[in-house]
Formats: sequence, C-alpha cells, structure tokens
Amino acid sequence: MTVKDCRQDAAYQGFEQGPIRPPSEAGSLLIRITRNCPWNRCTFCPVYKGREFSLRAVEHVLEDINRVHRYIGEIRKCSADGKVYPANIARLRAMDGPGDRAALNAALQWAAGGMRSIFLQDANSLVIKPERLLAIVRHLKECFPWVERITSYARSHTIARISDDNLRLLSEAGLSRIHIGMESGSDKVLARVQKGVDKKTHILAGQKVKLAGMELSEYIMPGLGGRELSLEHAWESADALNQINPDFIRLRSLAIPDHVALYEEYQRGDFVKLTDVETARELLVFLQTLDGITSTLASDHILNLFEDVQGSYPGDKDKMVSIVLDFLAMEPNERMIYQVGRRMGLFRGTSDMGNPTARQHVETACAKAGISPATVDVAIDEMMKRFI
Repeated sequence: MTVKDCRQDAAYQGFEQGPIRPPSEAGSLLIRITRNCPWNRCTFCPVYKGREFSLRAVEHVLEDINRVHRYIGEIRKCSADGKVYPANIARLRAMDGPGDRAALNAALQWAAGGMRSIFLQDANSLVIKPERLLAIVRHLKECFPWVERITSYARSHTIARISDDNLRLLSEAGLSRIHIGMESGSDKVLARVQKGVDKKTHILAGQKVKLAGMELSEYIMPGLGGRELSLEHAWESADALNQINPDFIRLRSLAIPDHVALYEEYQRGDFVKLTDVETARELLVFLQTLDGITSTLASDHILNLFEDVQGSYPGDKDKMVSIVLDFLAMEPNERMIYQVGRRMGLFRGTSDMGNPTARQHVETACAKAGISPATVDVAIDEMMKRFI
C-alpha cells in the first residue's frame, strides 16, 4: 500500500475525526493522528477499504488539540453546574476565530461524556515515529492534565518493532492503554485471513506493552477459523492470551458483510461460517482453556451471542462457562428465541428470557418473519450485517 507522508499535508484542513473507535472509548475525545489503516488487507474487515493510508503532520494534530482545548476552556467557564445550555452553545459557535465547528462538536461531546479519556485514531497510531507520538501525548497531558487515560489501536507487528525504551517513554508520557486486534492465536487462521502477523509476534507485542507499564486490551474474534479451524482457533487463541495475561480480553464475533473479501470465500463454500450453536461450543472451549491469568473478559458488542459472559479470571471463570453451557442445553426452539432476542437487543443473556414482555416481542417477530429453528441461522446472519 502506498503511504502518503505527512510532509505532503501542506496546509491545515481543520479538525479531523476518523470513522471508528472501540466501544469502550465511547466517551473519549477522538484525536486523529493517522488516516485509515497501513495494512488494510484483512479479509474479514470492512473498514478503510479503498482508502489510502496517510500520516497527519504533527503540527496539524497539535492544532486539533489546541482548538479543542480552547473550546473546553470556554465550556468549563459557562457550565459550572455540569450542563451546557443552548444559549451558551450559540455563543461558543459564534466564537469562530481559530476554532471550527468540528472541533466545537468534539469538545461538546467530550464534555458531555465527562472528559476522562482520549483515544488516538485511526487503526494504528503507533506506526508514526516515537518522538512524534511523544510530542502529541505530552501536549495532550499539558492541555488536559486531569485526563485519566490516553489510548490507541496498534498492530502487534508495529508494537514488536518499537524498542522497549520508547514504549516505556510513551507510557511515562501518558499513553496508558493499547488496543490490539489479535483476532486469533492460530497461525493457520491468521494466514488465512491475511492478518499480516503470527502468534509469536502477537505474544511478543502483548508482553512488550505490559512490560512498558501500559494496560492492554486484546480482541478475539469467535468464529474466525470457520468450521474447519474452530477448535484450533479456540485453543491457540487462549494459549497466546495465557502467555500475555492482558488486562482485558474483548470478544468480537465474526460477521461477514457482502463487501469483504471473506464473503467471496463464504459464497464459494471455501469458508464455512459457524452457526450460533457451533460458535457457542467454540467459545466454551476458549473460556475453559484460558488459565493462569488475571484478565477481565468483556463481551461488549451486539455481535456477540452472550453480552453477560463477562468477568475476571480466575474467579468468574465457572460463572462464564455455565452461561454458555445453559444455552447449549436448551431445546432448539428456546435457543431460537434467545438468538433472535439477543440480536434484536432485547436480551443481554439467557436470564432475560424470563421477561414475558420481551419474550412476547421476540416470538411475534419470529412468527411474522417465518423464523424457525431450521432457518434461524440464516436470519441471524442477515441481522448481524446491520451492526457492521
């Protein structure tokens, strides 16, 4: 992929924000350091396709920060009670000067979220030179000294190439959490989906982040191995995480929209997508294989079958395993009700099926759509595409 160097950004074009951030960063101020993804070949990923990767000039990023800082200063002056009233917003919008509307909107959203965290965009901010990232992080801490955490996505391949000393300097400057899309610990799965990294590098990168004193959030994608590699995907992913012991393990179940490369394999029958029941069996093996860690597991996405499979190892392991076992023990019609209710957003976990109102909504929806235990997996695939 061609990389556009930051020196080609001759003129500042105003405050920028990228398209995505982790769900756990919903309240964060988004500061864009790079545009799009420097790898951008993963066959399962629909984000950034057809877009050129580029680095933003550091002075442009610093100007973004300055503009938000200016607005935050004014917002704090006129919102002593924690609220920003319409009259004050109108006054802020009239400020203009060196500010712009995008920066104001970002400041207002951040103020509404409590101004506790900042997320650096886009897909791999640590790809820039450490001294440039240090300048950005230090400026953020100077402008917003009360911030509790500054976080970023990063590729394991990138982290593995940064010296331990530079990672430690970034940590000391205030970069406090790294989000890594491990997706799988299986070399076969990683190669098949063109992740551009292997298990060994994932482990090395994760251990380097922890050594630097940063929090580490690793993302695993249940179902990514398909039917052929399901068990290997579960075992190898758990083994990699056991060696890293990240602070957070986050689940992001596979969905295959029709505009990703993996969809072509799926259509040809070269990739057999797991059903919900098969995914639950894979997840069960994964949860049982995780061992000797103190990680917190989170299932904080609508694509996941069980939002309530969450907790900390080792204490909550049996509880999480039992939730999956309960689902697998259900009669087919009960499983169907839960699957549809979960993707409708009415159920967080199997215990919510005891809500008669929610259950009635699901049963009515299934009847209207003609969904049965025999057809539920097709229906679920279509429902999941809406969340990507």
